Amino acid sequence: MDSTEDGATRRDFLFLTAGAMGAVAVGTAAWPLVDSMNPSADTLALATTEADLSTIQPGQILTVIWQGKPVWIRRRTPEDIAKIRAEKWEGFRDPQSDESRVQKGRDEWLVLVGVCTHLGCIPKGSKPMEQRGEYGGWFCPCHGSTYDQSGRIRKGPAPFNLPVPDYTFKTDTLIVIGEKPKADKKAA
Repeated sequence: MDSTEDGATRRDFLFLTAGAMGAVAVGTAAWPLVDSMNPSADTLALATTEADLSTIQPGQILTVIWQGKPVWIRRRTPEDIAKIRAEKWEGFRDPQSDESRVQKGRDEWLVLVGVCTHLGCIPKGSKPMEQRGEYGGWFCPCHGSTYDQSGRIRKGPAPFNLPVPDYTFKTDTLIVIGEKPKADKKAA
């Protein structure tokens, strides 16, 4: 006969206790693995990077390093902006308008993390003589992904557009990469 009124036995209690202890042991063993995926101290020290834009002429690209990755700051010409905005982007693999990839009122400045979204290679196109691909943006030589002048994927295996990092302008010629823009006071 069952010695407990609710049907629970000593064996049920032992199973539950062993299961709980097993879960704690798995969590304890997995924590170092999960913690090792956090950014290292030297990467966190580079949480923001400043760049002086005063020497960049229209059509030129400045490359800076932020969190160990190249970031491209391209000063676009009005012709480049008009051409890229005339394209129908709604059917792209990762559809984004050019306007959503730049800060309002600062359309001439395009800021991108220069790492291909396929397997992490560095695309070509940030230097004057490098191949830029058929869309005039960037070309990844590893597997052939081609990005347009707004950093949007147009061809190849890359699943997403080149990422736009958080950035803000301290002055008209000084940009801080890795810092979220302050909310517009007029919008509040």
